[in-house]
Amino acid sequence: MPVYDYECEDCGTFETVRRISERDEPAACPQCHAVAPRVTVGAPSFGKSGGAADTDDAGSGIYGMTHRGGCMCCR
Repeated sequence: MPVYDYECEDCGTFETVRRISERDEPAACPQCHAVAPRVTVGAPSFGKSGGAADTDDAGSGIYGMTHRGGCMCCR
């Protein structure tokens, strides 16, 4: 079963193993047993937003990487 992160207001973050169907339900904190919501983390955004065709004049792709020699990854 997968491991999910939860955050107790008093004790901080903790991990627990749960079924996928239970992942969004609050979990009991292992220290104080208070009900804690799941921590959801969004993916970081690097460089410009948009599609794979977004590049600037310096040849930097959407992930902030510099490309050399006419690479095809951002075309």
